[in-house]
Amino acid sequence: MLPIFESILPIFLIVLLGVVLKRVPLVDRSVWHGLEEVGYYVLFPALLFLTLYRADFGGLELTAISIGVLTTVALTFGLLLAAWPVFRRYKVSGAIYSSVFQTSTRWNGFVALAIADRLFGGPGLALTVLLMALVIIPMNIVNIAMLIWFASPERGMSSLFRRTLTNPLIMSSLAGLGLRFLQVEIYPPLEQSLDLVASAALGMGMIMVGAGLRIRDTLKPGLTAIIPVFFKLLFYPALLTAICWMLGVRGESLIILAMCGSVPTAMNGYLLARQMGGDAPLYATIATLQTAASFFTIPLVIYVATYIASG
Repeated sequence: MLPIFESILPIFLIVLLGVVLKRVPLVDRSVWHGLEEVGYYVLFPALLFLTLYRADFGGLELTAISIGVLTTVALTFGLLLAAWPVFRRYKVSGAIYSSVFQTSTRWNGFVALAIADRLFGGPGLALTVLLMALVIIPMNIVNIAMLIWFASPERGMSSLFRRTLTNPLIMSSLAGLGLRFLQVEIYPPLEQSLDLVASAALGMGMIMVGAGLRIRDTLKPGLTAIIPVFFKLLFYPALLTAICWMLGVRGESLIILAMCGSVPTAMNGYLLARQMGGDAPLYATIATLQTAASFFTIPLVIYVATYIASG
C-alpha cells in the first residue's frame, strides 16, 4: 500500500500548500473568493469540456459502468432521503440535513482527476471524466433540489430549472460530449487556448481545496459531521465497487471507479450552501474532515479494490 500512498502524496501536498497560503500574509485574503469563482466557472469547465471532447472510451465496459455508477448514485440518494425522518426526530434542521446530504453524495472532481492522472495516465483520466459526465447532471439537479426544498426560501421548479441551466459543470460536460458525438472539429488555436486554461485547473483546484478547509471547526465535530465522513469515504466506494463488480467490471476500470467513489466531497457545494440557505459552516467542517481522512482512506480503498479486481 506504500506505493499507492506515495503516488497520491503530491496531491495532498498541494492541498496542504493551499491551507498554508490561505493562512499566511502572503496573498490578499480578498483574492480567494475570486479564485474560487474562476476555478468553478472557467478552469474546471474548460478541463471537463476538453477532456470529454478528446476522450477515447474504446475498450471500456460503458454499459456496465454506466449502470453501476447511476445505480449507486440512486441508492445513496434513496438511503439519505429515507434517513430524513431520523434526522428530524433528533431536531436536525433542514439546513443541516441539506449539508449532510450534499457532503455524502458529492465528490471532488479535482482530487479524482489529479489522482487518476497521476496513477493511471490518459485512460484513467478518460474514465474519470466519463464518470463525472454521468453523475454531474443528476448529482447537481438532486442536490440543488434538496437545497431548494430543505433550506432555501425559493421553492419551485423554476428555481431548480434556472440553477440547473446555469451550472457551468453541467453545461461544459454536455458541450464536450455533444461536440465529440457530432464529430465537430474545434478551430486549432481555440483548442490550444482551452488546453492552456484547462492545464491550470488541477493544480489550482488542489490549492483551492486546501484554502477552503476550516481546520479549527474540526476539533470537536458533532455526529452530523462524522456521519458523512464514514458514508462518503467508506460506504459509498464499497457500494460502488460491489455493484460494478457484480455487473462484470474488472481490472483497472474497477480500481478507478473505487478511487473516484472514495474522494472527499466537492468544495463547490459550500458555495451552493452559502448561496441557497444551507448550513455552509457545517459543510466546510465536513469537507475538512473528509479531506484529512481521505489521505488515509483513499490508499486503503485503492488497495482493496486492486485485490478485488485481480481476483
